[in-house]
Amino acid sequence: MVEKFDAIVIGAGPSGNAAAYTLAKQGLNVLQLERGEYPGAKNVQGGIMYAAELEKIIPDFREDCPTERHIIEQRIWLLGDDNYIGTNYRSDAFNSDKPNRYTIIRANIDKWFSEKIREAGGLQICETTVTELIRDASGKVIGVRTDREGGEIHADVVIMADGVNALLARRTGFQQELAPQNVALAVKEILFIDPELIQQRFGLKDEEGVVIEIMGKVTKGMVGTAFLYTNKESLTIGIGCLISDFKEGAIPPYKMLEDLKNHPVIKPLIEGAEMKEYAAHMIPEGGYKAVPQLFGDGWMVVGDAAHFNNAAHREGSNLAMASGRMAAETVIELKQAGKPFNAANLAAYKKKLDDSFIMKDLKKYRNLPGIMHENKQFFGAYPDTLTAAAHSWFTVDSVDKKTKEKEIMKSFVKKRSIMGLVGDAIKLVRAVR
Repeated sequence: MVEKFDAIVIGAGPSGNAAAYTLAKQGLNVLQLERGEYPGAKNVQGGIMYAAELEKIIPDFREDCPTERHIIEQRIWLLGDDNYIGTNYRSDAFNSDKPNRYTIIRANIDKWFSEKIREAGGLQICETTVTELIRDASGKVIGVRTDREGGEIHADVVIMADGVNALLARRTGFQQELAPQNVALAVKEILFIDPELIQQRFGLKDEEGVVIEIMGKVTKGMVGTAFLYTNKESLTIGIGCLISDFKEGAIPPYKMLEDLKNHPVIKPLIEGAEMKEYAAHMIPEGGYKAVPQLFGDGWMVVGDAAHFNNAAHREGSNLAMASGRMAAETVIELKQAGKPFNAANLAAYKKKLDDSFIMKDLKKYRNLPGIMHENKQFFGAYPDTLTAAAHSWFTVDSVDKKTKEKEIMKSFVKKRSIMGLVGDAIKLVRAVR
């Protein structure tokens, strides 16, 4: 006999874990499949976790969740060749009993979340790859086939949380091939360092943390960003650019990361650190216009597989967890009402998303990815000109300030022309308003 579940969740990342836990907590018979040796085995990278969405799923998560540092300061830097222009926001209010954001090591978080799923009654099987979705004569998804012997498993509904590649959705024809301009390739390292050095260099105490988001010359004119996060006993540093730009350029990702680490502004912050882990992964960057079909007869897609990533604000884990929770809630509601899991009823999932911050934010910035991709001056000419202008302005010499202002304006016009500057400003305002 083929085993039958209420739901099958494919993947043990933030979205899959959120879905599986929500379902198991409500008593549904849920199976979670993960191709790694254990949940988190393929996730060595550090990142940011947003507390608000996890708190909706596990209200008391702070009691034992293995977070690193709670973030009290956000820095945004625009790097030149040997300098930077930046802005900081730091608040002691973030030292509350319930901090807003944390740096994390994904492998630790995924293992912790998976333990919660098992405690809630969910069944997990690792080292198992789902090779295809099983559909009945009408085309409705009724289960999955795995690479295990006798690996055919049936369910009322399948939730795909298998990452940005979304292999199952593409194999089944639910999604098209990934467009290289809609996906970024990021490389990052975990650098182990004395916690006292972290606190000295970043002005921290106890478990306080800092996040630095970086743009400018480090991306070599390509569309992308870099970052530096503080963990308890390590630093996470990385850089990512669109795959389409990597295909056109001659600079490999690992070389860009080395250049970032050796930048005069960054190097003193990581000096003495030992590289412990290296990872490369893809990130969905296409935004609202790249979001695929999200549901159908017997299936839903969540997290990175649904291209839920707000690149403008560097938010991903919160969108992943929220979408996983909403998909699970849709299943629970239909199960309680005794309704079939067809496309018409699973449309309730899309309605939840449309009413949430996920689709509202993605829609707000729907034109930003296209503008950034088509206007590389935002990653080349402008960083050069802005950092040079700052250097000129803050250099005290015998040149009067009026002359400096004229020289700075001439440098901008030389790079882009008056019409180019006005046009770029209009495009940018329209894209973020």
